[in-house]
Amino acid sequence: MACTAISENGEQRDESRVKESHVHGAEYGHLPDNITVLEGESVTLRCRIDEEVTHKAWLNRSHILFTGTDKWSLDKRVTLLNSNNSDFSIHIDKVQVTDEGPYTCTFQANNKPRIANVYLIVQVPARIVNISKNVSVNEGENVNLFCLAVGRPEPTVTWKDQKYGLVSEGEFLDITEIKRQQAEDYTCITHNGVAPPDQRKVKVTVNYPPTITDLKNLPAHPGKTAILRCEAMAVPPAAFEWYREDHRPVENDNTLRIKNEKTRSLLLFTNVTEKHFGNYTCFASNRLGASNASMLLFRPGALQGRGSGLSAGMNVAVWISLSTLLLQKI
Repeated sequence: MACTAISENGEQRDESRVKESHVHGAEYGHLPDNITVLEGESVTLRCRIDEEVTHKAWLNRSHILFTGTDKWSLDKRVTLLNSNNSDFSIHIDKVQVTDEGPYTCTFQANNKPRIANVYLIVQVPARIVNISKNVSVNEGENVNLFCLAVGRPEPTVTWKDQKYGLVSEGEFLDITEIKRQQAEDYTCITHNGVAPPDQRKVKVTVNYPPTITDLKNLPAHPGKTAILRCEAMAVPPAAFEWYREDHRPVENDNTLRIKNEKTRSLLLFTNVTEKHFGNYTCFASNRLGASNASMLLFRPGALQGRGSGLSAGMNVAVWISLSTLLLQKI
């Protein structure tokens, strides 16, 4: 007598997983052969008989599935395929994890019991069942991400840093005092060798106050065009304001226009006149803070004087007042 497994398409499964064994009564304690099947697949357990029998049965653990052609199992997925002098096979449709375990084909011949054991292993592809939502934090805070996965065999879980390719093992990813450079998508990957890895991403946004860059004084000829640029890196994006050296806000007119973009603000002079020369201060702010910088629009050859630099041309008290006013708008 022998037990084998047949896949749902009728072909015999991988011989490395399924072995035929002639198990007789004296070998009742023989370790069972293993048959591996994916959850949701169907499998046929074949019990081939090479002698005349009087009684025969299929058991799952201590539960009787069939005695001869009489079905004892209430599970509609389990059916008897053949019951003749040479073949006594059962079929399990849409295998579930609960189907895993030992199966026994037993019969009696010549007043002696004959027993064949087979162990059904049910594998489940690794999949992510719960993962952190996209998160937005302030620079310097701690970030704690989680990624929970299930599967049989037990899957591994790793976190991948998309920017630098770094890998962290385990379901939890902890980032202490996160920096703005660490804002990116973090990918959770789970794998157990049964199917291709399952993976999902978590977007981490790091908020920080504006820092003004791309700052320089600019020579300009009367009657020509000129552009003063103020670029500020910030998350959320900064709101921009421009001020003259006498603290008056710069406003659009027929010779001057302000153009605000996502990360920078442009002061566009369409027709430079004497009144345009002087010191201009760019003020960038978001809900986390503010930054300011001053620059000169000057006639070529003129001394740049106190020209550029952070907070040039305005005292601290004035900037504190302006900062408070503008931050209230955000």
